[in-house]
Amino acid sequence: MNNSVSSHHSKTDAKMMDLRVGKKYRIGRKIGSGSFGDIYLGTNVISGEEIAIKLENVKAKHPQLEYEAKVYKALSGGVGIPFVRWYGTECDYNAMVIDLLGPSLEDLFNYCNRKFTYKTVLLLADQLICRIEYIHARCFIHRDIKPDNFLMGIGRRGSQVNVIDFGLAKRYRDPRTHAHIPYRENKNLTGTARYARDDLESLGYVLIYFCRGSLPWQGLKAATKRQKYDRIMEKKMTIPNDVLTKGLPDKFLEYMNYVKNLRFDDKPNYAYLRNLFRDLFKRESYRYDYTT
Repeated sequence: MNNSVSSHHSKTDAKMMDLRVGKKYRIGRKIGSGSFGDIYLGTNVISGEEIAIKLENVKAKHPQLEYEAKVYKALSGGVGIPFVRWYGTECDYNAMVIDLLGPSLEDLFNYCNRKFTYKTVLLLADQLICRIEYIHARCFIHRDIKPDNFLMGIGRRGSQVNVIDFGLAKRYRDPRTHAHIPYRENKNLTGTARYARDDLESLGYVLIYFCRGSLPWQGLKAATKRQKYDRIMEKKMTIPNDVLTKGLPDKFLEYMNYVKNLRFDDKPNYAYLRNLFRDLFKRESYRYDYTT
């Protein structure tokens, strides 16, 4: 039985390897999974350049890849936003060909025994606030800010942080009028709600996680996924910021106080948030070696 399963898998993999996408991209080994599809290493057969190919079965219950490709297109040109080379349908798959990137921040965190130095966290904070500011300026919110969705570049761009996985991203302002979408109290929970504040709050949790190695709501048990979400949400809403940031430099508390006090349609002061961490960086006499 096991043999037939493994031979079935190898046949599937072999079939994938034969697949060409957009005429000139050959699919190689699987390198990861996103929220709505698998990611493969690919090669441009003309230039030999390596790229990434994200595939989604055309029969997927909630197809998402075409939407994600459109979001990438709307954000294209921004620093740390991967470039989509091609999107289309090939055989049984929707396919998106995109820049190949390096390891995720979660990968690096595990590699560093789940502890980053303050210097590393501050350098990351600087880039990550820039990325989120750019996405918001283009009238989108990401809604799934987490270490797995930040990838380092490769080669000359090895120290640049890139944002991926825009399957849950939403427009939160009208790009023409810049009017904010209406506030909705009980939005069901996907990623997070639809406000700029929430991306920045999630980033605060990511930075605290990198300093500490874990967050207070990790490992909460519940009978259903919904109940687990509710328990996490309750914990996030009830834990005081000073408890959350206890033992960390004061700028982390200032960051959390600021983002949690934003009203849903406030325009965040991104420069103020960046400067909190830059000031701490200078205070600690670290040497700058960060990129934008």
